[in-house]
Amino acid sequence: MPSPTEITASQLARLIGLPNSPLLIDVRPDDALVRDPHLIPGSIPRPHVEPESLITTIGKRPAVVVCENGCALSQGIAAWLRHSGVVAETLEGGVVAWQKAGQPLITTKNLPPRDNHGRTVWVTRARPKVDRIACPWLIRRFIDPEAVFLFVAANEVLGTAELFSATPFDIPDVFWSHRGEKCSFDTMLEEFGLSVPALDRVATIVRGADTARPDLAPEAAGLLAASLGFSRMYRDDLEQLTAAMALYDAVYRWARDATDETHTWIEATGAKA
Repeated sequence: MPSPTEITASQLARLIGLPNSPLLIDVRPDDALVRDPHLIPGSIPRPHVEPESLITTIGKRPAVVVCENGCALSQGIAAWLRHSGVVAETLEGGVVAWQKAGQPLITTKNLPPRDNHGRTVWVTRARPKVDRIACPWLIRRFIDPEAVFLFVAANEVLGTAELFSATPFDIPDVFWSHRGEKCSFDTMLEEFGLSVPALDRVATIVRGADTARPDLAPEAAGLLAASLGFSRMYRDDLEQLTAAMALYDAVYRWARDATDETHTWIEATGAKA
């Protein structure tokens, strides 16, 4: 049984990908990631971190500190965070226990480099509709919660990428883009090793909405309609992204937990058929 300041792998797995997920801080040393280049989804690597500097970075957001086996390294840093008023837990058994439980891991082989603040920086075309909102949602929820997204004119994406060390996505002839009939969201799931049932279900809906194939999933037409509505509600792309995150949060939670549930007026009111 975990202590009051520990969280189990199964408990943490239920939180990852949701907007109220705690900040996951992986404090394993660099050589551990060299030996095993995988991260728990949504975690931020902070090797050799000083507790005081970490506190100034994360603020008061609840956190889970992760190390190899859930021992002194993560427990000591979590204790320092709690001393400073942060609600902090450790992952019981660390990454080893997570792997033994069969929980998903992201591969860092193609993870873009991080800036001086430890964030990945991405750039794409302005005026996003489907894929260019779906991909940032995936990144923020499962890859890097601190990721930066730059939206620029289509013909300036590559130049901006070069000038600002950003990773381009969802434009032709770059790594993070459409491949055959698959869209950029599919590419990210594949390259990060995030092919799990709920995200695969979301991917089919995104693909149908993004590539004019509503026949792929009944929900695709609704996602397209909502996406086009968001694009007209917001002039600022970042405001649109912030607002539309909730849409993808809801689709993911449905895909994970509620696909068998239905609703009718008769059922809700108790009226006779």
